[in-house]
Amino acid sequence: MADRPLIAVEDLKKVYRMGGVDVPALRGITMSVESGEFLAVLGPSGSGKSTLFHIIGGLTPPTSGKVVIDGRNLGLLSDSERTELRKTMVGFVFQKFNLLPTLSASENIEIARHIAGNTAGNDESLKDALDILGVAHRLNHKPYALSGGEQQRVAIARAIVNKPRILLADEPTGNLDSQNSAAVLDTLKKLNRSLGQTVLMITHNAEAAEYCTDRILRMKDGRIA
Repeated sequence: MADRPLIAVEDLKKVYRMGGVDVPALRGITMSVESGEFLAVLGPSGSGKSTLFHIIGGLTPPTSGKVVIDGRNLGLLSDSERTELRKTMVGFVFQKFNLLPTLSASENIEIARHIAGNTAGNDESLKDALDILGVAHRLNHKPYALSGGEQQRVAIARAIVNKPRILLADEPTGNLDSQNSAAVLDTLKKLNRSLGQTVLMITHNAEAAEYCTDRILRMKDGRIA
């Protein structure tokens, strides 16, 4: 169906077993995300935000409930099918930049192509994204020569190099000062507006959440408040 949401989450629950005690992280999350949305999930530490993203991204299974990405139920996919979906549908950006220190910015981006088996090389859409991210002139520099904001923008470029439909940003400004935080949030907004990139961002910072142009979902104690 053309009008189905890009992401559909239904009664999602996740329980961790810790020291013989069940610890609920998600307590029945139901939500949907349309293609091209810029959505923030706002909540304090321990509210279940990262667990929700890890399940949506296919990194960990739920205890119950389901996640459907572009019509595909993650719970019905094999491990290899979920891996393939992550390669082609989902890009991840984390609080820690996770750039390889011995590689240049360009090489850090290209290695993501290699892992995904994408041998297309440079294309206009990537060049447009690099211009939006403001790192096109810094591609030959290694991470130590880049500011924190530049490193995070390179990490975003790496996340979208294979043209995923969905970008999951987990506290992308958590390690940045206010100036670099604003620069990274501005680039996420530009990617959403200029390229139509679907962006889901989790944050504990209400000011960061305000950059999201569509919706803010608030989480508390494993539920949408």
